[in-house]
Amino acid sequence: MRAHHAILAALLALPARVDAFCGFYVGGANAKLYNNATEVVLMRQGTTTVLSMANNYQGPPSEFAMVVPVPTVIKQDQVRTLPRDVFDKIDTQGAPRLVEYWEQDPCRPPMVEEDQMVTLAGATAEDDSAENEVAKKPYHVKVEARFSVGEYDIEVLSAKESTGLDMWLRDHHYSIPDGAEPLLRPYIEQGMKWFVAKVNPKKVAFDPKTGMATLSPLRFSYDSPEFTLPIRLGLANSNGTQDLIVNIVAPGDTRYEAANYPNVLVPTNLTVNEGVRTRFAEFYAALFDHAIAAQPHAVVTEYAWSTSNCDPCAGPVLDGNDLATIGADVLGARYQDSNNFTLTRLHARYGKDLGTDLVFRAVNPIEGGRGVPDAHGEVPTAVEHASFNNFQGRYMILHPWLGEVACATPVRGTWGGPPAGQQQLATQAATNTAFAPRGKVELATLLAKDAPQIGVLLSNPVDPPRPKERPQACGGCETTGGGAAVMFGGVVIVGLVLRRRRH
Repeated sequence: MRAHHAILAALLALPARVDAFCGFYVGGANAKLYNNATEVVLMRQGTTTVLSMANNYQGPPSEFAMVVPVPTVIKQDQVRTLPRDVFDKIDTQGAPRLVEYWEQDPCRPPMVEEDQMVTLAGATAEDDSAENEVAKKPYHVKVEARFSVGEYDIEVLSAKESTGLDMWLRDHHYSIPDGAEPLLRPYIEQGMKWFVAKVNPKKVAFDPKTGMATLSPLRFSYDSPEFTLPIRLGLANSNGTQDLIVNIVAPGDTRYEAANYPNVLVPTNLTVNEGVRTRFAEFYAALFDHAIAAQPHAVVTEYAWSTSNCDPCAGPVLDGNDLATIGADVLGARYQDSNNFTLTRLHARYGKDLGTDLVFRAVNPIEGGRGVPDAHGEVPTAVEHASFNNFQGRYMILHPWLGEVACATPVRGTWGGPPAGQQQLATQAATNTAFAPRGKVELATLLAKDAPQIGVLLSNPVDPPRPKERPQACGGCETTGGGAAVMFGGVVIVGLVLRRRRH
């Protein structure tokens, strides 16, 4: 059985809303807490993983805690808090985008297109007799380490059996969701440790109008030969289906996909009508739902591109400081001083019928969602293998030339910005699509052209570049390529045939 690392969130709060956290929640006072959307950032090189997560807690000022199963004992120098703005930059850079092009005056001269841890001293469980007493109880739970980072007081636990951990959490005033113990059991059997981060509400600012707590995002690193992300624990708090967005940042042109689920590349370069301008999130949610319905349990690739550029850009790109913030500093000086990274954005939705946790594998680069319309307003929708990653979910509003054509040899199909006096839509990013209205739009009515079927593309597993220096978090282990233990020969891009509504 694979050694998985997972996220289990524990809350001591009255009924509240929590977004963007992976795992299940544990509430006091019989609180009913639900998690419907999660976004995480993973940086991966060799066997080193850096996991970052932002916690948006909306509710009354009360204690908040996270319990995170990890493959090894996390040490103090492997944990730090992060600024929140880096998550917004990553989300915007990888999100599907909406652009618009105007056909230029067919009679104007032709133009040449240009390709454009704040940490405190730690203490071990052996230094605290009270914790030793806990270890002596029949929970078979032991505190391995204790330290503080920002507003988080962190303990690292080990547990020998799931029933003991379940009892320990309950006896320490956590209200465990019904049916949690069977979900804990596989991770206990794999020898996972438990990273517990409590928050002191006196150190956290709450907005009195919205009730939103300003909790620092938390980052920690660990070493494991397998590259996985458990999602089964989240089912304990699921009120239906859950959306999961995984942003994977890796050196060079290394792209990742799921090794143990079907993979779908989101249909891209679709031409849409002007109604999408004010309903882009709703349109994209409908497109995503259609792809998932065509290929159940698929993991959808929405973006694979260098972190240093974009075309078009919906916001600023990641810079060296951002990369260091999410983990390049852990990988060593060679990576901390480099801006040569690839961002892969994977989007999944799952419910109670989920089978296994996510396992990732490195695969070859692809390109798609590029180019400008031709003379007939057509743009390629195919996705192909490439020497580097240039793939994005891009959707276009096209404005054909409607003015006078007053020359003998007009040249049609040159596309660019709006004519004088016409306002251009800024590039929109489809963010927070898990909360977009659903079931109120027929997807075909928003398409300006028929969407052809997307073909089949095999993903070839590759070995990520081997580090030239041992990662700091490795602790004397051997660094190997490939992160996933299970490799498959290829994946199929789901066929999508949509026809616009003709009136």
